Amino acid sequence: MDRMIYSALNSMLNLAELQRVNAENLSNISVPGFRKDHWGQVGTGYLQTGQQASARAFALISGDNEFSNQQGTMDPTGVDTDIALVNKGWFFVQPSDGSPQALSRRGDLSINADGLLVNGADEIILSDGLTPIEIQPFREIQITQLGEILINPLAAEVGQFVSVGFIGTTSAQNVELRKSEDSRIRAKDDTIPPPDQSGRIQQGMLESSNVNTVDELIQNIELQRRFEMSVKFIESAKQIDQAAAQIMRVAQE
Repeated sequence: MDRMIYSALNSMLNLAELQRVNAENLSNISVPGFRKDHWGQVGTGYLQTGQQASARAFALISGDNEFSNQQGTMDPTGVDTDIALVNKGWFFVQPSDGSPQALSRRGDLSINADGLLVNGADEIILSDGLTPIEIQPFREIQITQLGEILINPLAAEVGQFVSVGFIGTTSAQNVELRKSEDSRIRAKDDTIPPPDQSGRIQQGMLESSNVNTVDELIQNIELQRRFEMSVKFIESAKQIDQAAAQIMRVAQE
């Protein structure tokens, strides 16, 4: 009976991890540019006692969780500080918590209290030199397809635009990307590729999350059913064990 219980508990442990990934996807449906998480690689592990192999097999989840790089839908907003990458490029960001620089597709931009360009997660948007972009008060802002930021400062005449820099972008070609422990996207060695300014930007638009709500909800229901089956499996093992113990007692009498 212990083998049945061990197998069921192992299944429940893996299902809990899959449910965590599913819940994270569902909670980020409304986050611009969010990339859906995939599950890690699934393999089989065999228990060994000393030098002897055992028939006990366990499902194992290993490796880094991958993510879907499928492009989300492009939603027009009409807001000048909203931008979207219309190709497969990435923005560079500096997290506010001091974590290493990372890549992002999030384009809901604003100016923080320090005059720096940030996204909706309060991550500092970096320039083509991987430095923060400082923007003085302005009447109007334009962001070109190549990422150049043009503003009409309050101190200047109406219609007189000046350049304050370029938003850094990269295609990350030939670089294997993953999500780090803080859920931000970097290379496998926790570095970022250099800027190549290959991103093509559209002002006044936002890219939505690429999470499919219906698919995630269906998967959530399926995972709950599997978890309930494992619980019933353990209950069945308990009942079988109790029945066997009762038979043994009768036989001894």
